[in-house]
Amino acid sequence: MKSITMKRRTFLTTTTAAAATLALPNLITAKTKKAIVLGKGKFQYTVEHGWGDTPKGHSYGNATHGVAVDKAGLIYITHQGRPNSIIVFEPGGKFVKSMGKVHAGSGHGIDIRMEDGTEYIYLSPSNAGMSFTKMTMTGEVVWQKGKKLLGELSGKYPGRYRPTNASFSPDGGYFLGDGYGGGYIHQFDKKDRYVRTIGGGGTADGKFRTPHGQWLDARDGTPKLAVCDRANKRLQWFDMNGKHLRTQGGFLFPADIDIQGDIMMVPDLHARITLLDKNNKVITHLGDNEQWRAKALSAGFRGKRAEWQDGRFIHPHDACFDKVGNIYTVEWVVGGRVTKLTKV
Repeated sequence: MKSITMKRRTFLTTTTAAAATLALPNLITAKTKKAIVLGKGKFQYTVEHGWGDTPKGHSYGNATHGVAVDKAGLIYITHQGRPNSIIVFEPGGKFVKSMGKVHAGSGHGIDIRMEDGTEYIYLSPSNAGMSFTKMTMTGEVVWQKGKKLLGELSGKYPGRYRPTNASFSPDGGYFLGDGYGGGYIHQFDKKDRYVRTIGGGGTADGKFRTPHGQWLDARDGTPKLAVCDRANKRLQWFDMNGKHLRTQGGFLFPADIDIQGDIMMVPDLHARITLLDKNNKVITHLGDNEQWRAKALSAGFRGKRAEWQDGRFIHPHDACFDKVGNIYTVEWVVGGRVTKLTKV
């Protein structure tokens, strides 16, 4: 029996605000350190854009896509640059290593799980010609599941296929999300046997338009699969047998999910990060501002770094908590960007 403890992405247990021309609700300037702080109440965070000491010869390319934290606290960033597809940092931002050559140039989803005392990385490359991949923490490939195999098992292909993210069930199984392709989520058991496929394109409950991210939601004691149905601007919940349970709107372009304790975090590609309580009520939208969002979503802005403002997001693509509640977020911007939100 696999030992699994739940924690997102590891399955374990100088201010510029005064110069801004936009209204800045939900943005505070701390007087002592002159740091930018996002959030409110118990959920306030100082902002450090451009976190991580990326060494010469390494680049994030066209985007940073995924982030995960392992048991030791190391931070893993997937990207579209070179070399390889993953850069690993210490909690202080010091470069540790580059890995993930198997998906070089196409890094996307990354999740880490402890299985029988050993951690493994699950990767979902944003490339129709590549496969979902499970690897060891040193980069050795354990298995790969691509379009051909998934088509044979599910009967859903030929057709569009491009992976986005994976998630885990509490019994040792896992879900593989073809979010950019056919809009399917493929379920496997702990012995790597195919179980079922849910979703497919559409707007009805149980259907998706870009099921981009997903995670296990067991905050009420019952495990459920929570899915970011991005282009439908909503989240959907399913039981472990693939039955649709509920749908919740109110999102803009939800990209992925992390959960720590009773708090669900949803990085939203439309320039904000949402925190929800146990009842899925909004606690705060970090960085939210309508005027800024209009600018962030304008043509080519993801590549206009000189126009970006401190304390504002462009396109949060993934985010995860570390063990003390700090947040690391990566953005879909040219050259990539990692921001650390340190809990106050």
